[in-house]
Amino acid sequence: MGILSGLKGLFSGGEAPAEKAADAIEYNGYQILPAPMKDGGQYRVAATITLGEGEEQKVHNFIRSDLMPNRDECIEITVRKAKLTIDQLGKNLFN
Repeated sequence: MGILSGLKGLFSGGEAPAEKAADAIEYNGYQILPAPMKDGGQYRVAATITLGEGEEQKVHNFIRSDLMPNRDECIEITVRKAKLTIDQLGKNLFN
C-alpha cells in the first residue's frame, strides 16, 4: 500500500485493516483466546475462555477495564489475568 492510498483510506472513512488473531493458549485444560479490543488509541484486555469440546463446551467471555498502550502488551496481560481467573474460579467461571 502506498502513502497516498493509505491517506485516502484515512479520510474516506474506509475500515481499518483487521489485525491478525492472537494464538490460543492451553492452560490446565482450558483454552484462552486473547482478543484485545481497540479502544481509542489503546487496547482493552479481553479473551474467550473455553473448557471442553462440542456440545459439552463451556464458554466465558472475559473483558476487563484494563487498557494497554500496545497490542502485544495487552495480549501478555490478558493471558496472565485469564490464568489467574482460572486458578481462582476454576469451573465456577461458567456459572
